[in-house]
Amino acid sequence: MAVATIEAVRQGDTVQLVLAGDWTLATMPQPILGFELRLRDLAISKPGWDLRSISRLDSAGAILLWRTWGRQWPASLAVSSGHRLLLERVEAIAPDRQPEKSAEPLAWITVPGRLALTAGKHLAAMVALIGQLVLDVAYLCVHPRDIPWREFSANLYKSGAQALPVTALIGFLIGIVLSYLSSLQLRTFGADIFIVNLLGISIVRELGPVLVAILVAGRSGSAMTAQIGVMRVTEEIDALATMGVSRSQRLVLPKVLALAVAMPLLVVWCSAAGIIGGMVSAKLQMGLSYGFFIDTLPRVVPVANVWIGLSKGVVFGVLIALVACHFGLKVKPNTESLSARTTTSVVTSITMVILVDALFAVLTRNLGLP
Repeated sequence: MAVATIEAVRQGDTVQLVLAGDWTLATMPQPILGFELRLRDLAISKPGWDLRSISRLDSAGAILLWRTWGRQWPASLAVSSGHRLLLERVEAIAPDRQPEKSAEPLAWITVPGRLALTAGKHLAAMVALIGQLVLDVAYLCVHPRDIPWREFSANLYKSGAQALPVTALIGFLIGIVLSYLSSLQLRTFGADIFIVNLLGISIVRELGPVLVAILVAGRSGSAMTAQIGVMRVTEEIDALATMGVSRSQRLVLPKVLALAVAMPLLVVWCSAAGIIGGMVSAKLQMGLSYGFFIDTLPRVVPVANVWIGLSKGVVFGVLIALVACHFGLKVKPNTESLSARTTTSVVTSITMVILVDALFAVLTRNLGLP
């Protein structure tokens, strides 16, 4: 094997670069980057190129020459037909040079505008998905035999029953922490008995629904997005469409209904665990008896707070399922898109839960107060 060589031959006022030897990955001088820089220095004067003495040329050598030429054919080129064919093949597959992005003077306007357009596209797709679900519900009311009971029960079990241990644990620990920290402050002012008011309102009305929503978004929401995304990657959704099976009726609707049913029950479960944890901590820290805590709780926490917590659970459940299914259906057939959409689904769900919770706080500010 002959090493790749370069010889500059002067012909009058012009320079001819004569390339010879084997221009392959194994025979080009190492390091190849230094060899390429040397070749580019010689090409600055725009010489003629004579490649007829090259005995062997592989794709690495062809790409090196094509990059040296600035991804365009030189004005003077002598090359054999076989090597020209390889260079033409490199030209066909080589990426075009991207123009350098200049600093946009109005970037502070265009960037928020692009974000707003992207958010608008997602919102429009969500509205279309909700409309399709409404049509599916209307269809199932007329054709009750087509109701996907198995899919609904499976999602209810995965999203509801299997989430009971973790929600109870988190609720119990949050109740203990909240009661412990509050007791330190209330004891300073001699307001020990108001620990019941604080724990009841905060857990039943706010912490219970929000904690459950965040846990479900990270646990069940990500699982829903990943499941639908994998079906997109493996083309199972296309197979359903080929068989005439509605993807929204079999995939999206059962998940939305399951979370709408499971979330209020999980909210009650988590809130009860949180109150029990707070009651245990109040007994240990402040000496409040369990009987006093249980007797005082219904009087200081109106039942309207329970209904507010349950309604939040329903809204959060529907919202999390819609966001998860939306981003699952947006997955492209590659694993990178699957991971990115799953992450986006969880972040978007948690953000939407917090925004909707703030909206609930404003709309129900005069309800449920003792």
